[in-house]
Amino acid sequence: MPLSIVPTPIGNLEDITLRALRVLREADIIACEDTRTSSILLRHYDIHRPLVSFHVHNENDRMPFLMARLREGLRVAVISDAGTPGISDPGWILLKHAMDEGLEVDVLPGPSAVIPAVLLSGLSPQPFAFLGFPPEKHGDRVKFLDGMKDIPFTLCFYVSPHKAGRQIADMVDVLGDREAALVREISKVYQEVIRGTLSIILGRVNEGIKGELVLIVSGRSEAVSEAVNGEWREEASAMLRAGMSIRDIAAEVAGKFSVPKNDVKRYVISLQ
Repeated sequence: MPLSIVPTPIGNLEDITLRALRVLREADIIACEDTRTSSILLRHYDIHRPLVSFHVHNENDRMPFLMARLREGLRVAVISDAGTPGISDPGWILLKHAMDEGLEVDVLPGPSAVIPAVLLSGLSPQPFAFLGFPPEKHGDRVKFLDGMKDIPFTLCFYVSPHKAGRQIADMVDVLGDREAALVREISKVYQEVIRGTLSIILGRVNEGIKGELVLIVSGRSEAVSEAVNGEWREEASAMLRAGMSIRDIAAEVAGKFSVPKNDVKRYVISLQ
């Protein structure tokens, strides 16, 4: 098989399939994110094949070289530092180019943080939507989350430790204080699951957190949302008549009824 996408362990080095090991041993070239990281795994399993760096910063530059090797009939295996390449790591563009040229491709099943995190969250696993990393910029992130707020599916995000506080705070504002779980360091020694509402998780994150993080958030419950719609709007109207500020109304109503602060703000502004 000229091109193979090969998942690698996300924590424990034992989390790799026998087939993945065979494909890596038979590869003419292994394209990897970081040769130092991949060398640890390959040495552990006594695999000695040529490594080529293939990461987010050189993906397009490396493409011609890898495509040329595939056209020659060489076997190219693509791995990431951890998990399945092509989702939130390099690999998909090469895979698509190879497909478009009619070259042989294969994607091996294997380790991924998404499925364990969804199941460990305790939230409904069917259906769920994987949304990757939220946008970097605040405005883009709010717009992105606003488009997600009415989805009834369980939502799955990748978040990074130094950005998680800002990202989760925006989720509380836009999605409401929903049930959620933050799954940390899956398959590693310090694996941990923090369950509760988004605001509870935010408090834990603000105390300081490290490691690889997957955030699972419950989808919108239509039954609950419709039931409380009239109540929170009536209470927000009463607060406005009492002279409270929009900011205070949004904070109090969102906390009491678990509705997005932005929805409360928009409603109160419409009354003015």
